[in-house]
Amino acid sequence: MDLFENIDKNWTLFLDRDGVINHEKDLNYILNRGEFRFYDGVPAALQYLANAFGKLIVVTNQRGIGKQLMTDENLLDIHNYMQGEIVLAGGRIDKIYYCSSMDNDCYERKPNPGMAHLAKTDFPQIDFTKSIIAGNRLSDMAFGRNAGMYTVFVATTDPETPFPHPLIDFRFNDLPAFANHLRRLRES
Repeated sequence: MDLFENIDKNWTLFLDRDGVINHEKDLNYILNRGEFRFYDGVPAALQYLANAFGKLIVVTNQRGIGKQLMTDENLLDIHNYMQGEIVLAGGRIDKIYYCSSMDNDCYERKPNPGMAHLAKTDFPQIDFTKSIIAGNRLSDMAFGRNAGMYTVFVATTDPETPFPHPLIDFRFNDLPAFANHLRRLRES
């Protein structure tokens, strides 16, 4: 995995939210802060990843807004809570992009690369050839491919997803396992 040895502050880590940073809700959406639960070890993993990468960007489809099950303000409250807890653990998220569209063809909706391009507009230094998406769905992996990134599949919710797979460059059981792998490489 020589790729990981090259990661420095010129690299960007894109992260899916539900199923990577926090527990997903079965067949439903995280509608408020009270339903948001970090996976064990994720805040500490994000602290390490914030030191390894130049930018950490969350990209998340949030169809619950489009279905009027929640509002943009509900989502902002969840994200303010999430970011506050990450900062308390010594980490950071540089920006969060979300798509609430019900239209699968919407350019911002993963697997389409629109949120990656929004991030590059806000942070012109982002180089997709020096970017990784960490996600728990094949749609996240397709998002990465569509933007020209490397892909890391986090098998928290779909461990039966086959690997090797043409959309998946690397596979880890969870985000802390990915962070620990990077740490071990950099310390050796």
